[in-house]
Amino acid sequence: MQIHIEASALPGRTCGPDTDFPGFTDIHVGVQRKDRPGELLDPHPADAPSAGWTLDCTATATAEGVAVSGPYVQNRLGGRFVYLSWGTVDGSGLFTMFRRAKLMFGDIEPDVLEAAVRSGHLTGRLGLTDAKGQPLCGRVRPPRIAWSATR
Repeated sequence: MQIHIEASALPGRTCGPDTDFPGFTDIHVGVQRKDRPGELLDPHPADAPSAGWTLDCTATATAEGVAVSGPYVQNRLGGRFVYLSWGTVDGSGLFTMFRRAKLMFGDIEPDVLEAAVRSGHLTGRLGLTDAKGQPLCGRVRPPRIAWSATR
């Protein structure tokens, strides 16, 4: 199965400070590889009009439902998920993470996930700017993200 993440409304390459945010410049976002916070799939600058990623994974039927695994699928207490990592990129190209958004498979309606297994494609669409105009972080749940089975 492939997971397609389609992101829009990125916050911008520079976000100023706020009460709970120190502010950063040269911001990028990418999908974090499992257990490797410094290894990202296709980082996009945060001033891009949109960003997208395609993740190859395996979907297996279990007694609890569909279990998704793959090189970019995290598996921690509380379930399986994908991290969108936000960070800065310095002049040498070094990415330094400062926050993450967590896309939980447990938040997907079971019938949508089962249909995605049949079609071979699961798509999540979301905006990446929070209510304060900063990079979206924390657990991202519907309706903030719309999951669908696609072809």
